[in-house]
Amino acid sequence: MLDIKLLQNDFEGVSTKLRKKKVDETLLEEMKNISLVLKEKRKELEELQAEQNAKSKLFGVYAKEGKDINALKEELSINKQKVATLNTEVKEIEDNLLVIASSVPNIPDESVPEGKDEDDNVELKRVLTPPTFDFEPKEHWDLDANGEWLDFVRGVKLSKSRFTVLRNTAAKLSRALINYMLDFNAQRGFSEVCVPYIANRETLTGTGQLPKFENDLFKIDGEDLFLIPTAEVPVTNLFRDEILEESQLPIKMTCYSECFRKEAGSAGRDTRGMIRQHQFSKVELVSITTPEQSDAVFEEMLNCASDLLTSLGLAHRHLLLCGGDLGFSASKTVDLEVWFPGQNRYREISSVSNTRDFQARRAMIRYKDGKKNRLVHTLNGSSLAVGRTLIAIMENYQREDGSIEIPEVLKPYM
Repeated sequence: MLDIKLLQNDFEGVSTKLRKKKVDETLLEEMKNISLVLKEKRKELEELQAEQNAKSKLFGVYAKEGKDINALKEELSINKQKVATLNTEVKEIEDNLLVIASSVPNIPDESVPEGKDEDDNVELKRVLTPPTFDFEPKEHWDLDANGEWLDFVRGVKLSKSRFTVLRNTAAKLSRALINYMLDFNAQRGFSEVCVPYIANRETLTGTGQLPKFENDLFKIDGEDLFLIPTAEVPVTNLFRDEILEESQLPIKMTCYSECFRKEAGSAGRDTRGMIRQHQFSKVELVSITTPEQSDAVFEEMLNCASDLLTSLGLAHRHLLLCGGDLGFSASKTVDLEVWFPGQNRYREISSVSNTRDFQARRAMIRYKDGKKNRLVHTLNGSSLAVGRTLIAIMENYQREDGSIEIPEVLKPYM
């Protein structure tokens, strides 16, 4: 959540930074004005409470001096009513401010470039050279025309569009990728966790999916529970409402989960194949750090995901997202895009994001810095999206006869 005190103290600076994310400035102005009203009301309430305490102490004095206490009682009664009324007003203003603040995105880092959308993202570097073929490479759905790997027809029959059944070698390859990714990440110092795939409202609010993106989630009928859109949600919230010891940080975790998203990309885009699915497998990286550690850990996570792609022999590139393409909770994001020969283009396969203290403020994740409690920084990243990695392997390792080679590092897992 946005730091309201920062907005009060430096409205122009915060507004300028949030323009990168195309935030409505009237919303920020409203938030600032409400916070100033709240500040004045709290001050008034504190003064009334102090007056109430001071007058309450006069009862003993009046009794010793033999003074009449009826007038004092009347004053205290009136003052008590004023305190109660002000308390109600303050609570209503706080609730209103919380609603508005929860819809304002995180402030972009200084390094985030200006830009409207994905076309304005900045390429940082390329890793490995895309393969060349003596034949016209096919897209993954044409490679498997008989549905022996990817059964789209039965996926629709069982659910609806954008669901896929993995069969035979594809099912084994998916399982191999999950195990290989978890082992690879563990060797990089990320401890493995396994979490529920159903999360409550508090959990999804903590990482920023709620309340703004509720329509993108699959909700459990009759309960205030949702299917998770990513393992980032439950893994980050493992430490919600907790105060950690500084010596525990950084905490670096990896987790496999299924992910469920009602909104599976822009309407009409990638309607064929497995690029955009309502349910997909993903191995996630999540880190909890001190503010001083977060930049270094961000690079560790990015390198971990990139090196994983390199170990699979998959050419990819690093893209720094511009303000207009940056996610709601992210302060900085670098996407990894893998080469798809059949499409003759790079496609996103991982996003590594630093949210700074934005999620920690919402989820109240803190650590002891001496005698003071400070907000942690939270980071998350895909390492990797399993389905997209699988079809990237299909396209990059295809042979002219339509067969598909398995990367050497995965053979022990098959």
